[in-house]
Amino acid sequence: MDFRSSEQALGPRSEDALPATATAAVKVVIVGGFGVGKTTLVGSVSEIRPLTTEETMTQAGIGVDDTLGVERKATTTVAMDFGRISVNDELVLYLFGTPGQQRFWFLWRGLFEGALGAVVLVDTRRLEVSFDVIGRLEERGVPFIVAVNTFPDAPVYPVEEIRGALDLPESVPIVECDARLRDSSRDVLMTLMRYLQSLAVPAGAS
Repeated sequence: MDFRSSEQALGPRSEDALPATATAAVKVVIVGGFGVGKTTLVGSVSEIRPLTTEETMTQAGIGVDDTLGVERKATTTVAMDFGRISVNDELVLYLFGTPGQQRFWFLWRGLFEGALGAVVLVDTRRLEVSFDVIGRLEERGVPFIVAVNTFPDAPVYPVEEIRGALDLPESVPIVECDARLRDSSRDVLMTLMRYLQSLAVPAGAS
């Protein structure tokens, strides 16, 4: 599919038009447990008006959704978030944020299709919600980095302690971020791109 024509088919605003110099596009997924900040990250970094599918949480989710630690969260993503950012004049990243609740995980298969890599967003107050997410990425062979979203009331742990808790190899980058800030979210994506580039370079190559 021509990514230029597919975006035009959505009828973007003039300010959302794809840069004329863009020659390559990469699909990236933003994953994580419920309430870790995926929608916030996509919204903060996107250069176009982000597409969100947030709905108000209802009584139907009681006993089904794990809201421990995020009891005050009033909305939830039910399909995906979508945004776009130009890394440089030629390269564009298309960002797809996944739903966090397990009852919506059946949507992940389509969202992962064609993805070059992923960002796993985690909350140190609830690291356990990331275990299954990381397991799914490893099963599918999708390269990923981990971004620790620094919530104001979240405990701060050394990177190696987080690595051990998530059972991650030394090769997987772990970075801190504030998903509310564009520059911080952009740094996360640049870390992912550098990591993917390192995986593409054969060992020992200069």
